[in-house]
This record gives sequence, C-alpha cells and structure tokens, in this order.
Amino acid sequence: QVQLVESEGGLVQAGDSLRLSCAASGRTFSSYTLGWFRQAPGKEREFVTAISWSYGTTYYTNSVKGRFTISRDNAKNTVYLQMNSLKPEDTAVYYCAAGRVIDVTQARQYNYWGQGTQVTVSS
Repeated sequence: QVQLVESEGGLVQAGDSLRLSCAASGRTFSSYTLGWFRQAPGKEREFVTAISWSYGTTYYTNSVKGRFTISRDNAKNTVYLQMNSLKPEDTAVYYCAAGRVIDVTQARQYNYWGQGTQVTVSS
C-alpha cells in the first residue's frame, strides 16, 4: 500500500521560510515523479514543483522559481520542499503526489496523494 505522508505545515510571516517533507512508502519510486501541488480556498489545485526520482530533474512553476527548492533523499524515500521568502499568496493546502507522469504539471496524472498540510503566510 503506497503512502505519502507530509510533515506538518504551519503559520509563518511573510518573508519567512518553511520546509515540508513527504515520506513515501509502499513501493519503489525509481521510475516515478514526485510533485508538490497546492490548493488555496476557492481555487483549483495547482502545480508547484516536481522532481524525477531517478534523475533528480526538477520542475517549478514560475511563481515559486528562485524561492522554493525541491529535493529528495533516496535513502529515506523522502522528498523535501524548502520554501523561502514566503508570500501571503503562498497560503494553501500543500499536497505531495507521486506517479509515472508525462506532464508533471497535470494533477490527474499522479496516482498517489498525501493528505495535505496547511501552510498559512501572514502579511
């Protein structure tokens, strides 16, 4: 049984940093892409960033480039999302996802999802 378990988010101030983790278990993820999506109230779930588990290739949406960094620890089967210079518009529930995807930005292509974790950035 595949499980993706996100770490707890939190309430931070604008300009602060926060790191999320996603612990993956239940299968080998060597051919998978692991991604982070977020969903703000009243908005659709949107792609944030993704990483190829095997090659480490990373992808970012424009609004987080230069501020967010995705990384992985193969030994721990864990993916990290380091978020710096947080803005109020980054407030959302953040989800970790895994799948054998063609388009890393398409949520429907991911097979497995975590439960989500709330990140709130105050101004």
